[in-house]
Amino acid sequence: MTHGIFRRPRTSGRTRVIAAGIGAGMVVSSAAGVFAPAASATTPTVSCTSGQAGLAEKLQKDITAALAKRKGTVAVGLYDRVTNTTCTLRSGTAFDSASVVKVTVLAALLWDAKKHNRLLTDRETKLATAMITKSDNASTSTLWKQLGLTKIKAFLAAAKMTQTKPGANNYWGLTRITVRDEQRLLALLTAKNTVLSDNARAYVLKLMNKVVSSQRWGTPAGVPSTVKVHVKNGWLSRATHGWRVHSVGTFKGGGRDYTITVLTHGNPDMKYGVNTIQGVAKVIHKDLVPVTTSASTQRYVPTDQPQEATVPVPATTTGG
Repeated sequence: MTHGIFRRPRTSGRTRVIAAGIGAGMVVSSAAGVFAPAASATTPTVSCTSGQAGLAEKLQKDITAALAKRKGTVAVGLYDRVTNTTCTLRSGTAFDSASVVKVTVLAALLWDAKKHNRLLTDRETKLATAMITKSDNASTSTLWKQLGLTKIKAFLAAAKMTQTKPGANNYWGLTRITVRDEQRLLALLTAKNTVLSDNARAYVLKLMNKVVSSQRWGTPAGVPSTVKVHVKNGWLSRATHGWRVHSVGTFKGGGRDYTITVLTHGNPDMKYGVNTIQGVAKVIHKDLVPVTTSASTQRYVPTDQPQEATVPVPATTTGG
């Protein structure tokens, strides 16, 4: 993919706030392990605000339509700095993290290294590269144990990721995460701050840009070639809530600078969850970065055979 980056002046306009209901919730039959869609009067709504006239309404309408017939529970976060656009859905709902927590692990490692005024060792660099670009679980487990819960929790506090609860007994894939906290992490990676150094931020994004092709599904779906992609995905199947399938990404170019988080569970299989995420991503990219029919601005189509590494979980559950 060819990447070009340029900035467009912030668009002025009255901030608009809108909300409308979407799709159905899920009910679980614990005895049979069967998931079925069910209507809910208290289903959360997609809410969008924007400094660009008409953009909030368009995003809300299109995200709602993308989710209208999808099973499972879906949480969405979007933020674009250029237009001061935000969209949220179920921002405080907790999900098992699966492999998306690996970005948090690397951020915590870099934060701790900064505190001790040191660079990563060659060993740590090798582990971090495998953890992010290939979603290597053994590397993740090694770094998780090296950090320990005390340092991980200290980083979460510094990052104000107060809704994130680290997995117990070294089961990092069972860390509980929310859209709100994942968006906070992505914000730290994409703008100057006191938690992560500029070099640390650039390093994480560099690795997220080099994720292997079989794992570049999810939030990059439909992104135009003028936009640079940084992504990390995860999936996990357990006895309750079926398949968790998640994708977090940052995107810069085409006059935009935005982050997307989509977390899901209650999916009948992995591919279904991937398709749900990609349906949301496609409309977001289309609305934020409209493109001409020029062949030089083609939209990205992820592999139709998405892959992720199997996340370690307790023997009483099934990892995936």
